[in-house]
Amino acid sequence: MPQQDRTIDVLRWPVVGPLLRGRHARTSIQTVLLLVAIVLVVEGLFGPPLAPANLTTVVTWVHYRGLLVVALLAAGNFFCTGCPFVLVRDVGRRLHQPARRWPRWLRTKWIAIALFAGVLFAYELFDLWALPGGTAWLLLAYFGAALAVDLVFSGATFCKYLCPIGQFNFVASTISPLELRVIAPDRCRTCGTYDCIKGNRTTAQRGCELGLFLPAKVGNIDCTFCLDCVQACPHANIALATRVPGAELLETGRRSGIGRLAGRYDIAALVVVFVFGGLLNAFAMVEPGVAVERWLGGMMGASSEAPALAVLFAIALILVPVLLLGTAAAGTRLLARSTAGSTVETAVRYAYALVPVGFGVWLAHYGYHLLTGAMTIVPATQSAVVLAVGWPVFGEPLWEWTGMRPGSVLPLQYGAVLLGTLGSLGLAWLVSERDHPSLAVRAAIPWCATVVALGLTAAWILSQPMDMRAMLVH
Repeated sequence: MPQQDRTIDVLRWPVVGPLLRGRHARTSIQTVLLLVAIVLVVEGLFGPPLAPANLTTVVTWVHYRGLLVVALLAAGNFFCTGCPFVLVRDVGRRLHQPARRWPRWLRTKWIAIALFAGVLFAYELFDLWALPGGTAWLLLAYFGAALAVDLVFSGATFCKYLCPIGQFNFVASTISPLELRVIAPDRCRTCGTYDCIKGNRTTAQRGCELGLFLPAKVGNIDCTFCLDCVQACPHANIALATRVPGAELLETGRRSGIGRLAGRYDIAALVVVFVFGGLLNAFAMVEPGVAVERWLGGMMGASSEAPALAVLFAIALILVPVLLLGTAAAGTRLLARSTAGSTVETAVRYAYALVPVGFGVWLAHYGYHLLTGAMTIVPATQSAVVLAVGWPVFGEPLWEWTGMRPGSVLPLQYGAVLLGTLGSLGLAWLVSERDHPSLAVRAAIPWCATVVALGLTAAWILSQPMDMRAMLVH
């Protein structure tokens, strides 16, 4: 039986399929999320300054982040599907069409990596989780940046090369169970219009703005699940299909819009920041992390938090990864008696195997806030309504509503890290079999040790008491 006949295609499911295939499906989702964003901006700027009582901080830092990682794990990059920033940009483009293309020399992830690290840094430096107004301004900055960039440059420039949230989603979605792919490759070979990337002139439907040509597309990197290709294809030859999570990280061939992963040092660096940024983000909110930052500040004689925090970020996102991955790569070359390529190239090839353990850390961290603060949205919403209309339409705020106890969440956190660690161990072994088939066991030893070290470090961090951010503690 042909493989496509065995494929589970979500777009062919009852109810769900027609909804996703609908011409205005994405716009409808974006409109809802745009309204939510407007409410959050207004509430953040004019609502109560206390973070646990403000809908903006509660929704953004407790619910949005938690639901984001859950959605990525369960389905894929559906938050990019409903991104309201793109909706505002599309409205702006009706008034002004961009005429320029993003410069070729900037078509990498390096700027996005810096912005990703910058957002993490700003979150810790300014305690954005405790600042409703700061969170609202961050949302406005996102809208402004997406509008400013994409009104000058064509395509999905902001999404592909700049958006920090998008880069997080691209990396995390490599272990999602769904991807958009061609159903019957032979049909694409006889297609002369290439509507999936050029756009369908008959229906005025645009093609993929991220430059992913579906017949040559592999996996979810740079795919926003916008479904434009689905709408544009005149042959209904694109599926939202199930696949083996993480398998795309082992592909060595060229892929549309990306090239070969082994040659993309920028994407490998993005993976490294994703993995070690997850550990750092969790470490910064436990007592040992605060103690280390204070010690660094004392050593430097700094009068503000910024210098010590900058050093901590440099250590965690640059120094430690370079030493750890460099040592593992050198060890693999030595044990496997490899003379092919360089130590850096070996590190790049294996770096992608770290994605599962990194995602496990993010899931454990954000899942903690979501589960321990799941019900906080109820009193925050009640409070926002009281301030908006002047009387308790939904009753007086139930501030005692929070969520699960931290102790009951800890086993789930350990489970997330354990599964991520096992996934990375499996990928490290498969990379070793691929690159060093005759000495796979020996080649895998340094990287398995690295993965275990990351998993144990994550488990230790999670075992420390965490701040109950954006929550009222009773």
